[in-house]
Amino acid sequence: MATSWFSVLLLVSIVFSCFLAASAGDFYQEFDLTWGDKRAEILSGGRLLTLSLDKASGSGFRSKREYLFGRIDMQIKLVSGNSAGTVTAFYLSSEGPNHDEIDFEFLGNLSGDPYIVHTNVYSQGKGDREQQFYLWFDPTKNFHTYSIIWSPQRITFIVDNIPIRVFNNEESIGVPFPKNQPMKVYSSLWDADEWATRGGLVKTDWSKAPFKAYYRNFNAYSWNSVGTDVWRTQALDATGRRWLRWAQKYHMVYNYCADLKRFPHGRPRECRRSRFL
Repeated sequence: MATSWFSVLLLVSIVFSCFLAASAGDFYQEFDLTWGDKRAEILSGGRLLTLSLDKASGSGFRSKREYLFGRIDMQIKLVSGNSAGTVTAFYLSSEGPNHDEIDFEFLGNLSGDPYIVHTNVYSQGKGDREQQFYLWFDPTKNFHTYSIIWSPQRITFIVDNIPIRVFNNEESIGVPFPKNQPMKVYSSLWDADEWATRGGLVKTDWSKAPFKAYYRNFNAYSWNSVGTDVWRTQALDATGRRWLRWAQKYHMVYNYCADLKRFPHGRPRECRRSRFL
């Protein structure tokens, strides 16, 4: 499987030649520190960014550019130790009450317990499409790459080049899909102990503050005007689908499509249509 997957990565690198690379990882050029006072910092000549959370405030940043389709990569090292109650969010979002949004949220936990990665898709202001996964590694020891590939056909969530979720465009059956509003890249580190860890049962231990998350090697590939048709329609091949099934079988801990108590009158339309959500 690994050999075949490397061939997929080679294809991805070739397809990237049809893209315009927006960044090579210079945080000074690509991002604004938006809140948290000096709790957000850009270091090492623009190659490293840190966010910090203490009892007074969290912090966050936002890209200078907007994107309409493409691939977003960020390497993140999450809050270590007892991170219960904290959320590190990395996402795309437009603005306004009818905004679109594509979310990674990393839910902290007690030291030694696995992190949960929470994913969601909003279109025209409506979300409620959550899937959650246990990460199969310790995301606090080293940097790992979290990616969003967004095309008019589908949204793919990827962790270290392994797809964990695909959300397909099902507008043909009346399901809104984010495709008209350009989005910026955001990240924040904040306190959400009312819900983040075990439904809010475990609270933030402020004696462990400040909590810190680290970012490096940001890359964004937006559509170029030439040669993008193959990428716009590219779906996972057989190997990619096997990795996706592996992630969903062994690491998924919540899927809104399977939450029958939440939808007593019938599952959302896309849940009845698509195999991979």
